[in-house]
Amino acid sequence: MEYTYSKRLAPAGALAAMLVPSVAHAVEIEGDPGFMSGFLHPLLGFDHLLAMVAVGLLSVQIGGRAVWSVPLAFLVFLAVGGGLGLAGIGLPQVEGAIALSVFGLGLAIALNASLPIALAMTMVGFFAIFHGHAHGMEIPTLAEPMLYVAGFMLASAVLHIAGVGLGMLQRHDSARALIGAGSAGIGLHMLLLTYNIV
Repeated sequence: MEYTYSKRLAPAGALAAMLVPSVAHAVEIEGDPGFMSGFLHPLLGFDHLLAMVAVGLLSVQIGGRAVWSVPLAFLVFLAVGGGLGLAGIGLPQVEGAIALSVFGLGLAIALNASLPIALAMTMVGFFAIFHGHAHGMEIPTLAEPMLYVAGFMLASAVLHIAGVGLGMLQRHDSARALIGAGSAGIGLHMLLLTYNIV
C-alpha cells in the first residue's frame, strides 16, 4: 500500500520540498507583511518545521488513508489552537508540549510504530493545538491577522506535503528511522532546555 502511494505522490512531495525556499522568497517580495510573517513563522521556527515534516513522515509510515487524514487532523487542530491564542485563552506548558511533539513524533518514526489512524490523528491533533496556540498568540499584535493565519496555515500544509514526499522517497525503513531518531534527539534536547535540565 505504501509504495503504491509512493509512485503517485513522491514526485509532488519532492517538488514541494524544493519549492519551500522559493515560495518563501516570493512571499517576502510580493506578499503582505501579515501573510509573509505567518508563512515564514513555521519555516523559520525549527521546532515547528521539524514537527510538521514529522507528521508527513509518520503518515506515510502508517500508510493508507493516513497519508492525508493525519496531516489534515494536524491542520484542523492547528487552527483550533490558533483560535485559542487569538482569544487570549492560555494553555499550560506550550513550549514544553511543542518540544515533546518533536520528540514524540520523531520517536514514533524511529521505532517504525504502526499506530492506528485514530490514535495518530489524536496525537498529532493534541500537539497541533499547542503549535497553533504559539502562532495565535502573535495574531493580536499584527495589522493583518487573517493574512497571518492564511500564511501559517499554507506553510504548514506545504511542510506536511514535504514530509510526505520525503517519507515516500525514503523507501527503506532504516533511512526513515534514522531521520526519526535525529528528530527525537533534537526534541529531547529541546525538552531538557525548556525545563533547564541542561
